Amino acid sequence: MQDEVMANIEDAEQREEIAELLTYDEHSAGGLMAKELVRVNVDGSMRDCVKELRAHADEIDNVYVIYVVDQHDRLMGTIPLKRLLTTSLFQPVKDVYEPDFISVKADEEAEVAAKLMEKYDLVVLPVLDARGRLLGRITIDDVVDVIREEETEDVQKMAGMEALEDSYMSSTWLEIVKKRVGWLIILFIGESFTATAMSFFEDQIAKAVVLALFVPLIISSGGNTGSQASTLIIRALALGDVTIREWWSVVKREFSVGLILGTVLGIIGFLRVAVWSQFVDVYGEHWFEVGLAVGISLLGVVLWGNLIGSLFPLILKRFGRDPAVSSAPFVATVVDVTGLLIYFGIASVLLAGIML
Repeated sequence: MQDEVMANIEDAEQREEIAELLTYDEHSAGGLMAKELVRVNVDGSMRDCVKELRAHADEIDNVYVIYVVDQHDRLMGTIPLKRLLTTSLFQPVKDVYEPDFISVKADEEAEVAAKLMEKYDLVVLPVLDARGRLLGRITIDDVVDVIREEETEDVQKMAGMEALEDSYMSSTWLEIVKKRVGWLIILFIGESFTATAMSFFEDQIAKAVVLALFVPLIISSGGNTGSQASTLIIRALALGDVTIREWWSVVKREFSVGLILGTVLGIIGFLRVAVWSQFVDVYGEHWFEVGLAVGISLLGVVLWGNLIGSLFPLILKRFGRDPAVSSAPFVATVVDVTGLLIYFGIASVLLAGIML
């Protein structure tokens, strides 16, 4: 009879804990935390720590630290297990505990907890309420899935699609189509402006058909550079390596990088025309001017693509949007259209009176 009563009490306590956890959003730290932990009052002794540890030994799989709280259950600090083993049991808790600790509020996003644990190499993180009272703890095992889901979502968005709610094999073909078709339509419409941009230079193309031969080379170089820069900045933002306030530092860095990359590709582009013209006559007698136009255009387009790719994620972050939305295909599409304007603009200036 006594065992049955105890079982009912335990079930009631478990139901109460589950009900409390359900009050938090599943994507918050409160929804991720576990209630089982070892706590001791700041006015107690190290012997109390041992008693509490033994009392909760069966319900807690891993005990990393002992939490020290005051009479109002506010977290005061922690005691590592190593300290417990090397300190006299008669030592007061207030003389032993470490007052410095990293914590997270229950209503914070689970991603915030994951980033804190990753940044400070924590294996366990206490969860507090608005008044600083200890509610539970999050272990590294709890945040592994959060980190994996967040990284998967970012990768899918960077590929130019909405994030799948379930795994790939668990999603139906219709769900996959729905997640992909929207961005494909947007990117298709964006790329259609490439034809519009080329129509503005119809006369130049008609006079110098050779210019059209380098269109794929120009736009792909700018798009690839922009995609690289966008991916680097998105990841840096996710890791906390870059903040919005550092935008000017990013601009200066990426301008220098883009200038070097553009110069390298520009030289290669010019040499491509120069060498090829020695074997075939496709570029005509003005191959030098054509090569110069291609080389300078590559420099300009790569520099522009690098700046757009690095700044666009920061702009989205500034307005509270997910930087991963500035996917590589989207940045590439924008650079494709503007890159054509740069290319034909430079060609019009350099080849004016010669081929145009």
